[in-house]
Amino acid sequence: MKNDLVSVEVVGILPTGPQGFAVFLGNEEKVFVINVDSYVGRAIMMALRGERNERPLTHELIGLIFEGFSIAIDRVIINDLRNNTYFARLLLHAESEVHKKMIEIDARPSDCLTLALQAKRPILVSREVWDEVEDMSELLEKMREAQRKQQEPPEEPLFGGEAK
Repeated sequence: MKNDLVSVEVVGILPTGPQGFAVFLGNEEKVFVINVDSYVGRAIMMALRGERNERPLTHELIGLIFEGFSIAIDRVIINDLRNNTYFARLLLHAESEVHKKMIEIDARPSDCLTLALQAKRPILVSREVWDEVEDMSELLEKMREAQRKQQEPPEEPLFGGEAK
């Protein structure tokens, strides 16, 4: 099973417009992208930065509920890709004085990513999905470069001649 999964990290997240973000996942081998809505994109950015809202957002609330019931996120697995839609599983571990239980839940990859980042848990991709996705490393670099250029201050106007 271990060889059937590839470990990835969020290597970038960039806005794609007012309605969404591109989340780039990958490792030293390659990078692929999952598009998410702006709400989840902002939640992922906050989780990457280790930021919390003054009042818990939905993903933070879920994490607090898990904590309150002694449920830990074990890992998330992006396990399928059908018709340009990714699918994921959230693997939870619950333990009490009475029992130990492993729970696997179908969930949106964007929600899984947010929860995994908040809990600092592994993000894995099935080998089948990994082999199917196109390497988007160049696109990530182009988007980063375009973003850097937009954020650069305008050049100082150059004046010819000497001051008198």
